[in-house]
Amino acid sequence: MALKAKVLYDFHAENPGEISIAESELVSVFTEEELDGWLEGENSRGEVGLFPASYVDIIRDHISASNNGFSSPKTITQPPARTSSSDSQSQRGFKVGSGGGSSFNTSQGSDDDWDDDWDDSSPAAYEPQGFGSTPPMYPVATSLPTRRSSQQQQQAKGSATVGRNLNRFSTFVKSGGEAFLLGEASAFVKDGDKIVVVMGNHGPQWQEDPYPFTCTIDDPTKQTKFKGMKSYMSYGLTPTHTNIQVNRRYKHFDWLYARLVERFPVISVPHLPEKQATGRFEEDFISKRRKGLIWWMNHMTSHPVLAHCDVFQHFLTCGADEKAWKMGKRRAERDDLVGANFFLTISTPTVPLDLQEVENNIEGFKAFAKKMDENIVSMNTTITEFSRKQMTGFKKEYQKVGQSFRLLGQAFELDQQAFSASLNKALAYTGEAYEAIGEYFAEQPRQDLEPISDLLDLYRGHLANYPDIIHVQKGALTKVKDCPKQEGELNERCNIISCATLAEIQHFHRTRVRDFRSQMQHHLCQQISFFQKITAKLEEALHKYDDDQCVKASGP
Repeated sequence: MALKAKVLYDFHAENPGEISIAESELVSVFTEEELDGWLEGENSRGEVGLFPASYVDIIRDHISASNNGFSSPKTITQPPARTSSSDSQSQRGFKVGSGGGSSFNTSQGSDDDWDDDWDDSSPAAYEPQGFGSTPPMYPVATSLPTRRSSQQQQQAKGSATVGRNLNRFSTFVKSGGEAFLLGEASAFVKDGDKIVVVMGNHGPQWQEDPYPFTCTIDDPTKQTKFKGMKSYMSYGLTPTHTNIQVNRRYKHFDWLYARLVERFPVISVPHLPEKQATGRFEEDFISKRRKGLIWWMNHMTSHPVLAHCDVFQHFLTCGADEKAWKMGKRRAERDDLVGANFFLTISTPTVPLDLQEVENNIEGFKAFAKKMDENIVSMNTTITEFSRKQMTGFKKEYQKVGQSFRLLGQAFELDQQAFSASLNKALAYTGEAYEAIGEYFAEQPRQDLEPISDLLDLYRGHLANYPDIIHVQKGALTKVKDCPKQEGELNERCNIISCATLAEIQHFHRTRVRDFRSQMQHHLCQQISFFQKITAKLEEALHKYDDDQCVKASGP
C-alpha cells in the first residue's frame, strides 16, 4: 500500500518524469527507497512521477491523534541542492537533455575508467548537464551539490524563516549563490585562498598573475597494465615554473575538470576535448585530442585564478608518488571553499558597483555571447564544408587536369621525333605538378582551417558556460530587488558576485582577442605559404619548357 507524505516545500518540475508538488500538499509515495535522492509517487492531481525526497515528510502509522494525522513536523531547513532526476538517469548511463541543451556523462564509458593505482576510491559523482540553448562541442560537467559543514547546517536551520520562492534546482541555488546571498556561507579562508578583483580601465578584472607560466603537452604514449589486458594513453606535461615532466591520462584531466567546476561557480572552466569509446589509439584521434588538451591547458595557465588554485597545481606538479597524489586528491575532494563558500574568498574593490550599470553590462554581454555563438556555428559549418571540398573536390579536379596533361604528352610520344622529347617530358611534369597541387589542397586544411575549427569549438564551450554563470549573478540581483528590508547586507554580497562575474567576462574578452588575433595570423601565414608552394610548383613546370631543343623546334 502506498505511503502518505506531507510536502514541506514547493517543487516545480523541470524535466520529463518529474511532477510538481506544493507545500502542505498530501502525496502518495510508492516506496520509501530513494533513487539518488528522489522518491516516486503521485500528487493530489493524480500525476505520477519523481520528486525530491528531502521535500516531503512521510507520515508514519504510529502518529498521535494530536497531530491530526500528520507526522511530527521537522525543523524546516534549506533543502540540500540535489542532482535533477534526469541527471540521476544520466549518471546511470543514459544521455538526457535539460533546458534545451545536451548532457554529457563525463565519467562513464570505456574511455578512461578509474581503475589504476592513482586512485583507490570511487570518484566523486558530479552532475552532467546541458548549458544554454546550443549544445557545446566539448563535454560538460556542472558543479557538485554543495557540501555543508555542521556549522553551516546549523546556520541553515536558523534561517528557516526566510521566505524562498526560487526553484530548488536553479543554477542560482546549486551554485551556492542563494546561500551566500542569504548569509549562510561559513568557512575559514586563508590568505592564500583570497581571490582579488581590482578595478581596471574597463571595469572589474581579476588581479594580474605575478608569476605567469605555461605548460607543454608532449609525448602521447600508449601504455598497458594488468599484463597487457588494459591499454591507455599517457601525456607528458611540463610546466615552465618547475620544468619537471609529469604523466597524466585523460581521466586525470576529467577528474580535475570536475573539481574546478565544483570549486569555481562563476568562472568559465574550458571544456575538455570530447571522449571516444572506440578508435582511441588511432593516430588521428590521438593527435586531435592532444591539440585539444593543449588549447585547454593554454586557457588554464593564462587564467590568473585557475592557474594558481591548489588542485590545478597539484595536478601539474605531483610526480609519480602514489601516496602524495592520493593525499592531494582527497584534500581537493574535501575542499570547503566550494559552492556558497567560494564567494567568501573574493576580495572586491573598496567602491561598490552600481547595480543598474552591472545589469546593463550583463545584458550587453548576453547579446554579444548569443551573436558570437550563432556566428561560431555558421563559421564552423562553412569551414567544414570548405575543408571537405579541398580534401575531395579540389584534389580530384586538379588530378583530372594533371592526368589530361599526362595523356597529351603520351599522345605526342607517338610521333617519336627527337626534337619533341623535351616537350613530352615537360607535359608529363606539368601533369605531375597539377597532381601534386591536388595533394597540397587535400593536406592544407590540417594546417590552416582545422586549427580555427578547434578554436571555435573551445569558445563554443566557453559560451555554453555563461548562461549558468550569468544566471547566478541575475539571481543575486533579483533577490536584492525582492528583499528591500535587507538591502544593505544583500547589496554587499551581491556586489561580490557581480564583481566576480564581470571580472570573468573581462578575462573572456581579453583572452578572446589574444586567441583570435594569434589564430588569424597563423591562418594567413599558412595560406600565404600554401599559395607560395603552389606558385613554386608551377614555376618549376614552366622552366621545363625552357629546354634549348624545345625552343629551337618551336622557332619560326
